[in-house]
Parts: sequence; structure tokens; C-alpha cells
Amino acid sequence: MQPRGGIIQANILDKDTLYQSYMPYVVGGGLFIPSKQPVRMGEEVFVLATLPDQSQKIPLTGKVIWISHKQNGIKLQGFGIQLTGEKGIFYKSEAEKLLAGVKAAGRNSYTM
Repeated sequence: MQPRGGIIQANILDKDTLYQSYMPYVVGGGLFIPSKQPVRMGEEVFVLATLPDQSQKIPLTGKVIWISHKQNGIKLQGFGIQLTGEKGIFYKSEAEKLLAGVKAAGRNSYTM
């Protein structure tokens, strides 16, 4: 999940990582990106993200709404974005389909 010329990569390889990264409580959907790249609240970022079992990279734009400055055991350093635009709607829909039926009991996320 390294920045590359201003583009941030978010490769979500499995449902567990998607569960930990996806932020369903954010209006329009949100995504936590583990990263050491410095960002500011409200900053617009561009992310190339994947979904589990898919090789297609989805270009996402979003506004930074969450920042974790230091890794502390369960919580990774990184930031969360509120998804925007048509690709954000697509990513939210696909993530929620993949996570349908996944039990939340006893599971942690990277944010709340």
C-alpha cells in the first residue's frame, strides 16, 4: 500500500482484510488504507484499490476522514477516506456484496 507518484495502492486480497478496511458507517462508504504517507483531514486522495479475488484495479477518489498516526497492535497506521464519485458507488456496492453474511461478532476493524 505504497504511494507511487501521488497514487496510493490498496490491494485488498481477502474478505478478512476487506472487513477490517471497509467503513460501512460512512455515508457513501469508506475505506481505510494502511499507509505511512502523510495526509491531512479533508484532503482529496486518489487510490487504486482491488477487491478480494479480483485483479481489476478500481480508481477511487475520496476525502480523508480518519487518520491513525501510529500502529498500536490491532490498529494500523494509515487513513480512512469517504468514497466519492461513480467508482466509489461501485466499490461500496461490491464490498457490501462480498461482506454480506459475514459475522461481525468478535471481529476487529482498522478503525472503530
